[in-house]
Amino acid sequence: MTTRGSPQMKGTPHFKEEQCAPALNLEMRKILDLQAPIMSLQSVLEDLLVATSDGLLHLIHWEGMTNGRKAINLCTVPFSVDLQSSRAGSFLGFADVHIKDMEYCATLDGFAVVFNDGKVGFITPVSSRFTAEQLHGVWPQDVVDGTCVAVNNKYRLMAFGCASGSVQVYTIDNTTGAMLLSHKLELTAKQYPDIWNKTGAVKLVRWSPDNSVVVVTWEYGGLSLWSVFGAQLICTLGGDFAYRSDGTKKDPLKINSMSWGAEGYHLWVISGFGSQNTENESDSKSIVKQPGILLFQFIKSALTVNPCMSNQEQVLLQGEDRLYLNCGEASQSQNPRSSSAHSDHKTHREKSPFADGSLESQSLSTLLGHRHWHVVQISSTYLESNWPIRFSAIDKLGQNIAVVGKFGFAHYSLLTKKWKLFGNITQEQNMIVTGGLAWWNDFIVLACYNISDRQEELRVYLRTSNLDNAFAHVTKTQAETLLLSVFRDMVIVFRADCSICLYSIERKSDGPNTAGIQVLQEVSMSRYIPHPFLVVSVTLTSVSTENGITLKMPQQARDAESIMLNLAGQLIMMQRDRSGPQIREKDSNPNQRKLLPFCPPVVLAQSVENVWTTCRANKQKRHLLEALWLSCGGAGMKVWLPLFPRDHRKPHSFLSQRIMLPFHINIYPLAVLFEDALVLGAVNDTLLYDSLYSRNSAREQLEVLFPFCVVERTSQIYLHHILRQLLVRNLGEQALLLAQSCAALPYFPHVLELMLHEVLEEEATSREPIPDPLLPTVAKFITEFPLFLQTVVHCARKTEYALWNYLFAAVGNPKDLFEECLMAQDLDTAASYLIILQNMEVPAVSRQHATLLFNTALEQGKWDLCRHMIRFLKAIGSGESETPPSTPTAQEPSSSGGGFEFFRNRSISLSQSAESVPASKFSLQKTLSMPSGPSGKRWSKDSDCAENMYIDMMLWRHARRLLEEVRLKDLGCFAAQLGFELISWLCRERTRAARVDNFVLALKRLHKDFLWPLPITPAASVSSPFRNGKYRTVGEQLLKSQSTDPFLNLEIDAGVSNVQRSQSWLSNIGPAHQEIDTASSHGPQMQDAFLSPLSNKGDECSIGSATDLTESSSMVDGDWTMVDENFSTLSLTQSELEHISMELASKGPHKSQVQLRYLLHIFMEAGCLDWCIVIGLILRESSIINQILVIIQSSEVDGEMLQNIKTGLHAVDRWASTDCPGYKPFLNIIKPHLQKLSEITEEQVQPEAFQPMTVGKTPEQTSPRAEENRSSSGHGSIPQGEVGGSSLVSRKEEDTTRAEEEEPFQDGTYDCSVS
Repeated sequence: MTTRGSPQMKGTPHFKEEQCAPALNLEMRKILDLQAPIMSLQSVLEDLLVATSDGLLHLIHWEGMTNGRKAINLCTVPFSVDLQSSRAGSFLGFADVHIKDMEYCATLDGFAVVFNDGKVGFITPVSSRFTAEQLHGVWPQDVVDGTCVAVNNKYRLMAFGCASGSVQVYTIDNTTGAMLLSHKLELTAKQYPDIWNKTGAVKLVRWSPDNSVVVVTWEYGGLSLWSVFGAQLICTLGGDFAYRSDGTKKDPLKINSMSWGAEGYHLWVISGFGSQNTENESDSKSIVKQPGILLFQFIKSALTVNPCMSNQEQVLLQGEDRLYLNCGEASQSQNPRSSSAHSDHKTHREKSPFADGSLESQSLSTLLGHRHWHVVQISSTYLESNWPIRFSAIDKLGQNIAVVGKFGFAHYSLLTKKWKLFGNITQEQNMIVTGGLAWWNDFIVLACYNISDRQEELRVYLRTSNLDNAFAHVTKTQAETLLLSVFRDMVIVFRADCSICLYSIERKSDGPNTAGIQVLQEVSMSRYIPHPFLVVSVTLTSVSTENGITLKMPQQARDAESIMLNLAGQLIMMQRDRSGPQIREKDSNPNQRKLLPFCPPVVLAQSVENVWTTCRANKQKRHLLEALWLSCGGAGMKVWLPLFPRDHRKPHSFLSQRIMLPFHINIYPLAVLFEDALVLGAVNDTLLYDSLYSRNSAREQLEVLFPFCVVERTSQIYLHHILRQLLVRNLGEQALLLAQSCAALPYFPHVLELMLHEVLEEEATSREPIPDPLLPTVAKFITEFPLFLQTVVHCARKTEYALWNYLFAAVGNPKDLFEECLMAQDLDTAASYLIILQNMEVPAVSRQHATLLFNTALEQGKWDLCRHMIRFLKAIGSGESETPPSTPTAQEPSSSGGGFEFFRNRSISLSQSAESVPASKFSLQKTLSMPSGPSGKRWSKDSDCAENMYIDMMLWRHARRLLEEVRLKDLGCFAAQLGFELISWLCRERTRAARVDNFVLALKRLHKDFLWPLPITPAASVSSPFRNGKYRTVGEQLLKSQSTDPFLNLEIDAGVSNVQRSQSWLSNIGPAHQEIDTASSHGPQMQDAFLSPLSNKGDECSIGSATDLTESSSMVDGDWTMVDENFSTLSLTQSELEHISMELASKGPHKSQVQLRYLLHIFMEAGCLDWCIVIGLILRESSIINQILVIIQSSEVDGEMLQNIKTGLHAVDRWASTDCPGYKPFLNIIKPHLQKLSEITEEQVQPEAFQPMTVGKTPEQTSPRAEENRSSSGHGSIPQGEVGGSSLVSRKEEDTTRAEEEEPFQDGTYDCSVS
């Protein structure tokens, strides 16, 4: 039989004839009849070992001759539990026993066998001669259901598949020769509840060619992949592999035979025959009945083949034609889009440890911020003659990658996005890289075999020069190099003669482009290593059992202190022997320095898959940087942590200087970020695409049943595991040092919370009493950190109520913790404690604490919290047990969508009370109000209930304080944010809190609060034409059109409900979504009012009137062309222009202007005329003063108030004369008004004419002035709070230009609808 090269290759460019597949001739040489069915065939060096069903083992030479050797009868081979009791071994003893499956293990020199009765064992020749007398077997007592076996030569493991569905992995004890159970591969009920015990017997077990993973399949189908020591990487019995997108269960993929492809990038599978349960649906017949060949593609970590990458803090995965790396900043800044090329990959699966990491320069966000990989396609020119990729390496900065295929190597720069290949193809084809490769600064260090010279070499190539041997530094070596690693300026190699050699590497002084390598030290390890192939990795580290305190020379702590050798999963450490005399060689050349010898090796740990260390030093994080990290497969991770005494005290003699701490993590670790206390990994993620094909089409083939697989990056915090392990071992001081060094990490609060939560869950739910509970220790530990209060409450909120008593018994009474939060001014955390108190204490206690918090929140202007507290206090009062959410949910009412439809309903006639508002308006409110605001109930029928009275009393008290302290800005904010009934309250308080006691002080305070500039004296002001009334109003209108907001006067309409006006406190008013309000009585003639030309009304334009509102509103967006022609043709002289610019300069921020006008309107409504006067003075608009006088004349006003206004204005006049001459011109303008005021004061009607009204015990005045004030413009009047629920104001986005605003009024979400 002859095969030629496949036709597909002809199409590739640069096709070379010699690349065809070689011709294969198969011919029959000989037939051997062994007279029984053959059960298993194994090639053993030059021989073929055949097991037949009659219980015989035949050893056949490849020539086909039996060499006269008899077949060995298994019944004659002695078996025992171990080799020490060898002669006392029992025989198998019964006749029909035979070998069902066997595999030869070269590194153990023997056979792992499975017998037909389910027993398993290991047969080894006692001496080199292979005869029955010289064979001996060992077996484990407890395996009686073995089905198949596979052997891992690198780790000396035998994996026996069992009928129960688990795989038992055994190793041989070096001293006794007994079989020891290393670990089991089995599905857990937790992860696979419906299938874990229904998989059937294990059918096939196969180790990958690089011995880093094993693939297992079962009788009833399914495929799973595990790391060497039992970490599960993938399993097709759950998730998208097992269920279709509509939730129906798929038949698991049944596998008859499978084999790994080159380098473990492919798994070839022959699938089973059809499906077993064909009766479930008619469409199962469409599943292909004949066996199909499937090909699964895998990517693996560079660590599996090039373990020197473990001190690199970069993730690198290699596929057969591409590399995946996590983008560091270097590649990230140059390449913002990270391509995710998974188009043609089937089950993309990492194979085991992929290394990942950060550098000092990298920020966490670049490492963890996205889940994509940076995919680098390997140069097709290089792959064409050198497929598949065997090794890959990335440099420290993550900017350059080198790859090695069959021959030669190539490297790639992520910055230039270019590959560099050998210019001379014969040089490339003449070298085979044997021991991996590593980067050292800008150099690539590799160990290779020179084919033409038949010489093992160590070569160093410079990245920046051309790839050519002329630029390489070559050092010859005695034996083949198996492993290579770089530590600082040293190269360590492990060779096939079991020796370790250390080289120093340095840039040569004669030229910048070359590096020199010199031998430093050789160490023979042949006494300790039975077979060189067993060494998984070799690293040079600065880790030692002495952690630098007791060393005689401090700099030695950072030297290459020890060699770490992973020997088939056993981590062996050899330290430098410092017991001899220490010579200080300050002057001698360091290259001639004699290096210290190494001590005999010590075993540090078992079942180790990977080791991570770093050569960096950081004084602050010594614990993490001087630790040694191990990944142990299914057993999780271990860290060998240094312990430091505090303040460099002398360490206790009994305290060991390092401690090994085990911990479990949920991901497969591929790299450790040392300073950031993170483990990075990758995980197989699946996407179903079966919905693209209809179920009954013939397309439902195996590949459609299989989901699309992508590899995603993952990361996990491990700090809480380590802290907890230290606390368990009473090493609290060490835990504290470690935690303090990491306290600056962004997720440190989360670490504390995780630790508290895990300990609490374990101890509070444990069935047996815990003799020495850890929770009090953990609680005490967390109190050392300022985040203690948050940590406890967040943990409690995420834990079920049943465990709270246990938690607070350890951390302290929640009442005390609540009070601590208040003292620390941490109100949000206090609010969370309140929810806990509400569940644990009687309502009276929670009300008392809620009141405390409510008052503090009012004081600090935390409006969202205030709204929550109002709701909370009500919930307690009405006996509702619902808990308010701890954090406000941010929702915004739609600003543009429904803005204008509410015009019709918005202004309710002011004489209506809330009860008479039509129901439709209430339903409107319900659908549109937002969850965080005061609930509709509050202002409606039950407003007389005690709870609401209680809340109102607190609100009134706060408002009174704000007024007394002249904090008008805060008052407006408070009223707007909490929907406080400001007008009705002011009416009641008109003669008490709402009196202005000191006009000058109030004026100063308002200037400061609203950032309003004090006026300056303009030269031309006295003779200005703008003193003329008509001009004055026009000037004002002009100013308004120049301001950003044409609807400047919007808020002053009497018919607008309070909450709409309060919108100016919540966000800037902008023309985009403005709703223009007119009083309900203006409904019919609304359009006419809008279109009336501005100058028609001339002088009578009063700031507070509705007509003024509608007129100014007609200038939409400051569009001057819409203004009446009389206005646009005004001729402005130079002096008038100067005057306008002066006016503009003396105005404060636009937002303040809006807010002041809003306040003016509120006070006007409430009849607090003294406040109106103060605001009129600040705005410097005589029309306001004029309007107040009109009110005073047309209504009966309290004489005391008039007197107050009069004396106040005199005081202002005196103050202006002495301290603030800028006010003088304005005061002169309003002088005539003031004289009018004096006259009114004299003929004032006596207060007895008013009807007294009592609220509580205090007589109060009602205010008839409101009706009269507005009778001319047709408005009714209602107290502020009784506005109908339909008033919904849509928010405009925050105007970014208002940087001057002092207080962020808009912190969160606002309920703008009040009912």
